[in-house]
Amino acid sequence: MSGFSPRGGPVSRPRVLALGVLITALFIGYAGYLFSMQIVDNYIYSARAERVKRRAMVIPAQRGEIYDRNYDTPLVTNTDSFAVHVNPAEIPAGQHEETFARVADYLGVPVARIREKIPSETYNVYRPVEVQSGVSFRKVTYLAEHARRYPGVTWQSKPTRYYTEGEDLAHVLGYVGDITPEELQVLFNRGYTANSVLGKSGVEQQYDELLRGEPGRSFRTVDASGRLVEANGRDDIPPVLGDNLVLTIDRDIQRLTAEALGDRIGSAVVLKPATGEVLAMVSYPSFDPNRFYGEGGSRAFRQVSLSPNSPFLNRAIQSASPPASTWKILMTTAVIEEEVFGLDETVNATGTYVLGNRVFNDWRETGFGHLNIFGGLANSSNVFFWTMGVEYLGVERIVDYANAFGFGTETGIDLPGEVSGTLPSPEWKRRQFNAPWVGGDTANMSIGQGFLTVTPLQLANMVAMIVNDGVVYRPHVLSEVRDQVSGEVLRTVEPEVLHTMDARQSTFDNVKRAMRGVITDGTAEVVITTPAVEAAGKTGTSQVAGKEENWHSWFVAYAPYETSDPEERVVVVVMVDAENEWEWWAPKAANVILHGIFTESSFQESVAGLKRAPRPLWYM
Repeated sequence: MSGFSPRGGPVSRPRVLALGVLITALFIGYAGYLFSMQIVDNYIYSARAERVKRRAMVIPAQRGEIYDRNYDTPLVTNTDSFAVHVNPAEIPAGQHEETFARVADYLGVPVARIREKIPSETYNVYRPVEVQSGVSFRKVTYLAEHARRYPGVTWQSKPTRYYTEGEDLAHVLGYVGDITPEELQVLFNRGYTANSVLGKSGVEQQYDELLRGEPGRSFRTVDASGRLVEANGRDDIPPVLGDNLVLTIDRDIQRLTAEALGDRIGSAVVLKPATGEVLAMVSYPSFDPNRFYGEGGSRAFRQVSLSPNSPFLNRAIQSASPPASTWKILMTTAVIEEEVFGLDETVNATGTYVLGNRVFNDWRETGFGHLNIFGGLANSSNVFFWTMGVEYLGVERIVDYANAFGFGTETGIDLPGEVSGTLPSPEWKRRQFNAPWVGGDTANMSIGQGFLTVTPLQLANMVAMIVNDGVVYRPHVLSEVRDQVSGEVLRTVEPEVLHTMDARQSTFDNVKRAMRGVITDGTAEVVITTPAVEAAGKTGTSQVAGKEENWHSWFVAYAPYETSDPEERVVVVVMVDAENEWEWWAPKAANVILHGIFTESSFQESVAGLKRAPRPLWYM
């Protein structure tokens, strides 16, 4: 049946159905659109609006303190100070440059640093930007009293580090500073932010992630322009405090060692060979990291950075020099173990050694006469060790023993920046200079000269290998990690074997005997005078090319020579650079250090005690 149109004509059923479908579709479409606007989009835009009005502010965690092995008074602690911020959107239009200049002048920072942190395109952003940390309470008080002169300037508490030992431990402890954009690119995914404080050297850098803790978050409600509306703190995430570190360093031995070295360019290491614990590590010149914080900190840092004497260089692990005659300990070990020369055989050390068309002169022009292995080391005869190296051992065996002792590779100490030194060989020389190895190279290497360079810590490990009868433990400065609040021990560092040498017990016993002879009958007899302990060691002196009157002065030693308790033994290595006026200071400093350690006295007390003490029995 057909319907009728308004004009009276019939209406077909298909048209009615089509119209009904169209109206229904429009209704469903509008209903879906309304649902999307009221339900779905409301959820999306509400969440987006919540993110816009809800801002998170970082709450810095308190950095962990650092202690010496006694865990009593901290070596590094935190002091109250403030960080100053500038909020560019709160500065009236047209006054940004004027305000930046005023803030920079008062805080003593370059105005360029503020411009770099707050570029012109961010002038309308309501976001506080830190422009200086380590600001004193006095300066913050002034800013508060003159707020009208410093629009947009705010501040918050931000503790800075304080190093109680100043320069004495600077190379071990290091220092901290604001993170750089380059560092942030690398560390961003590990929780660091643009306002993070980062360890820059030493223990502060090596164990930064343990010391820094985890920053918290403070959530604030802001308006559409970014202005603070509410900070209720209900959802704040508190920071996790950084861990405290306990080092192997002994504060008293460190101070004794630093004062014994004095203001001489060089370094000194005191090592516990039974465990690899570093009891003291000194490098001079040094720096006071406390000067890097607060007023004038940037200027002080630049002064240290530009110093020609490189105060930031930790010469105990970051500077390598020829070991000179201290290397003869390794040569003695190789000769005895390889049985290439009998203990009772002798070399006629006449004062000269002829190799091809070259004549090598001993340090004593008249020579020493007939010397066995013990006399050779005691008198440090170059002729004796030239003969051993060139005619009995050969460069291949010398290099093999050097590798066994760990030379040419880092010790792996838990401090950044260690160098490996140079262990030359025929292959090495061919790669470096495209030249063959010659007999003169072997002669030079046999007495610790030529291309060979080592660090003081590597020499400490060499002595430890002898003391421990063929075992070296990895040197380390961290002893324990403790909770900052409870003091609970979270981690303890156990001794780790670094190198072993498969040699006979008799070899090590004879090398120790030879090192003892250096003190009782040899080159160190006149300087190692402490009656407090029997020591064994070796002197070393190397001339620097072009500086005929300047010599590197080395001394390596361990004490006690004989003991039933290996835990009480220490290894002492002192290196005085040729930049100093020659005074043969390395063994003299070691004498003071050994006397001070085994009498538990300070530097002044040790010096006074040595002056009063009768000479030891081997002088009689």
